[in-house]
Amino acid sequence: MSDSAARDRDAAETESALSHPPVAPDASAAYGSHPDQLIDFYAPRDGRTGAPVVVVLHGGSWRAPYDRQHVSPFADFLARRGFAVASVEYRRGSEIPQQRGSGPVAGRWPETFDDVAAAMDALPALLARELPQADARRIVVTGHSAGGQLALWAAARHVLPEGSPWRLSAPPELRGVVALAPIADFATAVALGVCSGAVGQLLGREEDFGERAPHVDPAVLLPTGIATTVVQGTTDIDVPQAVAEAFVDAAAKAGETVGLTLLPEVGHFPLIDPAADACAVVAEELAQLAW
Repeated sequence: MSDSAARDRDAAETESALSHPPVAPDASAAYGSHPDQLIDFYAPRDGRTGAPVVVVLHGGSWRAPYDRQHVSPFADFLARRGFAVASVEYRRGSEIPQQRGSGPVAGRWPETFDDVAAAMDALPALLARELPQADARRIVVTGHSAGGQLALWAAARHVLPEGSPWRLSAPPELRGVVALAPIADFATAVALGVCSGAVGQLLGREEDFGERAPHVDPAVLLPTGIATTVVQGTTDIDVPQAVAEAFVDAAAKAGETVGLTLLPEVGHFPLIDPAADACAVVAEELAQLAW
């Protein structure tokens, strides 16, 4: 496929995924005092009790313009599949460009990670209050793109370096992680210029990169001992297949097997598009871990 055809295809897939109107949650709850420290809850549409929980961490290059609204149709899709869903908002990069002509900055250090850690820690109590029909003993975390990095990180907090403020003393009680086209290997993502240099912006100045990356790069936070699957489209030009493969290879070298589900002729956004067949594949991967 030519570069222009690939771009046209990506644009069409993006338009489809973002064309769905936002779906209001059944409940929302704060896990902190900042306006972005919120979790939206979607009850399973079949009314079942004891439903497993899917935690959704949205993507958008850790940048402010992209919030949880764009994954609300995906959250509703999962609720219609019988899951209880917790869609997490978190602080992202500033709306103010770094320099004239540049886009919004990717991520906040350390607030982005403060928020994901706080949300995951608060989740059991919030589920008991907001979705008592959910089974908090069966939690699977998923995330798309930058949210895929956050999902993998949330499952790896027990292997963070000593002294990290986010480190857990024991593995989190998760059934597993399904990472969707995740920015999962920072070295490969930087080499490929993924999302217009988002990883470099997330980690800050060059002198900070080497110090911060070991605390948040999924490819070095291994092994986790938590069941992990990566779902990746083979024609993704936003977060290319090479990033997922580098993470899977890093896991293998660390002695851990990570599942890799490659979807031929699928780009970046069909994974969270309820109108796409790829989205049904994602739901099946989640079900494999949750039930």
